[in-house]
Amino acid sequence: MIAIANTQLWVHDQEEALRFYRDKVGMEVRSDVTMPEMGDFRWLTVGPPGQQDVSIVLMAIPGPPVMDDETAKQVSELMGKGFAGTVFLTTDDCRKAFAEMKARGVEFVEDEPEERPYGIDVGFRDPSGNHLRLAQLNADFG
Repeated sequence: MIAIANTQLWVHDQEEALRFYRDKVGMEVRSDVTMPEMGDFRWLTVGPPGQQDVSIVLMAIPGPPVMDDETAKQVSELMGKGFAGTVFLTTDDCRKAFAEMKARGVEFVEDEPEERPYGIDVGFRDPSGNHLRLAQLNADFG
C-alpha cells in the first residue's frame, strides 16, 4: 500500500510560516529539526490536530547547489502569485472555522465562505503567497 505522509509548500521565511500555520490556522508542529551536517537545513512540518499521518513540510527555498539563483527567484515569484501549489483543508463547519481563523488574523481572499456545487468553501493565502482553500464538503465529495 502507498500512503501520503508529507506534502511540501515553499516558504520565504520558516519562522513566519510556522507562526502562521500554528497560531492562525491552528495546526500543530510535527517536527522541527535543524541538521548542521547539511548546512543547517531545517526540516519543519505541521499538521492538523487529530490527523497524525499527514504533514505539511514548510520548506525554505534552497540556494545552490540545490537550486540556482534564477530558479529560486522564479519559485519565489510563482509563490507570490499563488501558483506554487494549493492546499485543500476540510472542516465540518466552514463558516465557524472561517470566523475562528479570521479572528486569529488569517486574511481571506474572499469576504465570506460561499455555497458551491461541492459544498461551502473560502480561500486564503499564507504569508509566502501560497493559496489554500477551506471547505465543508457535501457527502458526495467527502
